[in-house]
Amino acid sequence: MIQESAGPLCLALLLSGPVMAETTYTLLDYADLNGWAQDDHDAALSVFAQTCGDIPRYEFERLCAFAKDAPPARDFFETFFQPVLIEDGDPMLFTGYYEPEISGSLAPTDEFRFPLYRVPPDLVEGQTYLSRREIDESDALKDKALEIAWLSDPVDLFFLQVQGSGRIKLPDGGVIRVGYGGKNGRDYSSLGQTLVSRGVYQPHQVSAEVIRNWVRDNPDEGQELLWTNESYVFFREVSEVPAELGPLGAMNRSITAMRSIAVDPSITLLGAPVWIEKEGESPLNRLMIAQDTGSAIKGAQRADIFYGTGTKAGLEAGQIKDGGRMVVLMPVDYALAKTEQGFE
Repeated sequence: MIQESAGPLCLALLLSGPVMAETTYTLLDYADLNGWAQDDHDAALSVFAQTCGDIPRYEFERLCAFAKDAPPARDFFETFFQPVLIEDGDPMLFTGYYEPEISGSLAPTDEFRFPLYRVPPDLVEGQTYLSRREIDESDALKDKALEIAWLSDPVDLFFLQVQGSGRIKLPDGGVIRVGYGGKNGRDYSSLGQTLVSRGVYQPHQVSAEVIRNWVRDNPDEGQELLWTNESYVFFREVSEVPAELGPLGAMNRSITAMRSIAVDPSITLLGAPVWIEKEGESPLNRLMIAQDTGSAIKGAQRADIFYGTGTKAGLEAGQIKDGGRMVVLMPVDYALAKTEQGFE
């Protein structure tokens, strides 16, 4: 999923701000990683192998070939990778995202009135298209066979766009899966930050569920709040992805609950192993794989953790706003050669 979040939101898009600072790189040892010895390295290696072959760097070629032979997982990572702490001056922020399951219909009804659109043929990547308000209030996209499905709640549609992927449960018991298709080229505006700036909530009170309930409890003001975010995501149907697998991430491969994260690909290489040390009420020390991206995921110490599919995963993901640190594992020769001059 290439989120509006792939992302993230995931609290990511509700709370994140811009990141601008000098980036530094520090070599670490595995002894510096809290809880490293206790992790399930086999699980991490299995997820890493799924996208390793798609990493566009020659340093990974031999590593990927060896990974597929199922070597002792901890030895594999410790032998071929060097932990590197990448920092840009901003504190670590972990958030969570998930794949929603939402009721919908393949045809409009009195209940299901809000269309989920595929990419319009006149949308040009990189150019500004109609705003969210313009799409909702005009007939510009209607009667053009662009509807994938219809939903019952505009808030569900909004948060589906934020997450970037989801499953639509149909009245007959069927399910279709949708993923990110494109966007209208307009900047995302944080609903959480808007509510905080208006004095409705304090920053520590904001979560995805809080925002969802406020919009539903205040229909008119809530609709206006949604329109303050001009960004709009279009979808594509990806029902060919097996139900038992996770949604597609930015590498066009299924992501894995609690082993896949979204990162800033301008800093952290997609497909790279990343050690996370998440603080908060549910601390987590775990080797993750950077398999996704999100428009709110910017900076060296910034990650969105994929919590899985459905309501429970959504509730868990929506509570995450924690500090800590993340450490990227890079091929040893590459890390040693590039540390002093920065990564390409």
